[in-house]
Amino acid sequence: MISCLRGAGVEVVERHEPVWEGTRDAWRAGPATALRLARAELRLLRRPAERYDAVIVGYPGHFDLPAARRAARGAPVIFNPLVSLADTLVSDRARFQPGSLPARALSLVDRRALRAADVVVADTEQHARFLAELADLERVEVCFVGAEERIFRPGSPGAFTHALFVGKLIPLQGLKTILEAARLAPELPFRVVGTGQLDGLLETRPANVEWVPWVQYERLAGELHAAGAALGIFGSSDKAARVIPNKAFQALACGAPLVTADTPAARELLVGDQSALLVPSGDAQALAEALRRLASDDALRARVAAGGLAAYRRHASEDVLGRRWLSILERAR
Repeated sequence: MISCLRGAGVEVVERHEPVWEGTRDAWRAGPATALRLARAELRLLRRPAERYDAVIVGYPGHFDLPAARRAARGAPVIFNPLVSLADTLVSDRARFQPGSLPARALSLVDRRALRAADVVVADTEQHARFLAELADLERVEVCFVGAEERIFRPGSPGAFTHALFVGKLIPLQGLKTILEAARLAPELPFRVVGTGQLDGLLETRPANVEWVPWVQYERLAGELHAAGAALGIFGSSDKAARVIPNKAFQALACGAPLVTADTPAARELLVGDQSALLVPSGDAQALAEALRRLASDDALRARVAAGGLAAYRRHASEDVLGRRWLSILERAR
């Protein structure tokens, strides 16, 4: 987002206090993290006030709205939450039971944060409708997530080598579906990069699945260039149907053939068999067959890769998103 804004000619001043740096598995956050968060918020509140045309609060900024209001000094506050905390930690990751005290508290945090902003920005139309209903908002703006083009640039298409998954191992990703697809297609190599909540599933992974717990962010483009297919998300939760993950945009920007779940959100950007292969959520058999198609058909792989890159450039490049963000800011003033 910052790169897009600067590319559109907007002067961006960053005001950041570290909380999550050095934490790979933020879902494990406990009292120590809560204390770091509280201290960071106090430091933000104590910063000297300056004059801005607008203040943007990004992910995960649900607790940052008071500091943003103070910094804005009457200028509009734009909140780009990316997720609902309750939807993520209760419905998706099952950290808390629905109806429990923490679940109700997270829902309250969501609503207050969304209502405290002058403008809320969601990453898809599906997500915008969800956030508007959650906080009883008249309108939520929409802007795709995109990819950092200083890192994610097109590579040269090659032969099918392996199917690549990159991401936090959380339920939304559909890791069970990916591993079952690997069992159904033992002739295809899979490479899983990431750690998280579902690490345990990889302890019994099939022999054709390689697991790499961590790759430096700057090396992810190289991972995508070397892959025969990039895997998106395959979870069957409501949240999975509302979002397009960052890694999908990264794959498209690199010209890697993308295979992901056929969801309402995915359809906002992608067309099946043209810019990606879309399979039913949670359907391991369909995923295995889609990967077999890519592995055995060089023309299909090249067509999907080119179509995905074209869709990215039309709808989600830094240039396109920069203009979109600029229009959101101008309407907010």
